[in-house]
Amino acid sequence: MALLRTRTRPDTDPPAGAPCIPQKRQRRARRRAVLGTVALLGTGAGVLSTRALAQASPGGYLSQLQNVVVGASTVPANGDVNPYGVADVTQSTGTLVAGGVLVSNVNDEANAQGTGTTIVEQLPDGTMTPFAQIVQASPTGPCPGGIGLTTALSVLPGGWVVVGSLPTTAGGPADEGTPAGIGAGCLMVLDSSGNLVETWAGGPINGPWDMTAVADGHHAELFVSNVLNGTVAADAGVPADQPGNVVDGGTVVRIGVALSAHHAPVLQSETVVARGFAERTDPDALVVGPTGLAMGQHGALYVADTVNSRIAVVPDALGCSDALGKPGGFTVSEASVLDAPLGMALTPDGDILTVNGGNGQIVETAPWGQTVATATLDDSGPAPGGAGDLFGLAVAPGGRGIWFVDDGTNTLDLFF
Repeated sequence: MALLRTRTRPDTDPPAGAPCIPQKRQRRARRRAVLGTVALLGTGAGVLSTRALAQASPGGYLSQLQNVVVGASTVPANGDVNPYGVADVTQSTGTLVAGGVLVSNVNDEANAQGTGTTIVEQLPDGTMTPFAQIVQASPTGPCPGGIGLTTALSVLPGGWVVVGSLPTTAGGPADEGTPAGIGAGCLMVLDSSGNLVETWAGGPINGPWDMTAVADGHHAELFVSNVLNGTVAADAGVPADQPGNVVDGGTVVRIGVALSAHHAPVLQSETVVARGFAERTDPDALVVGPTGLAMGQHGALYVADTVNSRIAVVPDALGCSDALGKPGGFTVSEASVLDAPLGMALTPDGDILTVNGGNGQIVETAPWGQTVATATLDDSGPAPGGAGDLFGLAVAPGGRGIWFVDDGTNTLDLFF
């Protein structure tokens, strides 16, 4: 096991510079592949059910998918709930198994927001198994404020897992409002067996909420949305059971990381590539702000602007050396079908997938802004229309469907 290390902020800021300005698969072949995945899930998960959903509107990737396989429970032995982050596992190493899926839990057994400490792994046969439980004895330790996992979750080459933490101090039962005391948090690096080996905190890392990564064998660029830049200060006088005041402090940070087969990743650079996203605290969701992230062609970074129900883009997010001059990025779509978009992924053909926090639907949007298709993933739960149940998602390898977490049932489901 590698020794735990704490990263200190680089002495110098990145140099100033220019701001951030496929063939379709045959449906029949994809359906055969997906049905094979479903058959494998049934062998290990024990009890799985399939429910038919409203037919996706015509066109695009979503129109090829029709049903949901309800997966095994994501609740580990310690009782953590609220699955948020989702990440595909593409390489077998340590306890990670290629074809598996990692899921991070945000709440503890009492359902207190921002107090979850566990990551679980669904194996290719559908079995759900623990991957990591991150325990920190002191709030002054390597992660400021403590541990409270978020949607930010990525698996890097070599089996290194990076997960975000936006911790709180539990303030009683969940129905009593937002827990008292929201901490800045950090990014935590785990090895392929789930051991914490390194943390990155401070500087522009302030409330890491979601993440996407672009990597090769030697280097990775992590893009992390941050939601604590002014949100807590704006809540002076706001009751704990009410949404906080909206501020335009949300950022996206690009983090350059050196990768090695035998050593923990090394943080090399931090660059704020976008500012000015709307954000606020929330008694039900802890924080609402820029959430889903996905890297498109030519370095275009798509961002789900949850507060304003829109999709934004940051051009040249891979190459820029300074923040985009336009606050909140350029708008790709603010169509009425977008209702508090959260998790984000790209289809095999490059369309943008987002799941709505407001109504249990998934939306497919073309990179130029046209709404391609919509479908209902969840129409149940405590709120009407599946509101509040959807968070992270990932396209299954080979485009064989969409993994998504259902916060209402605490399951990892497959839309195929």
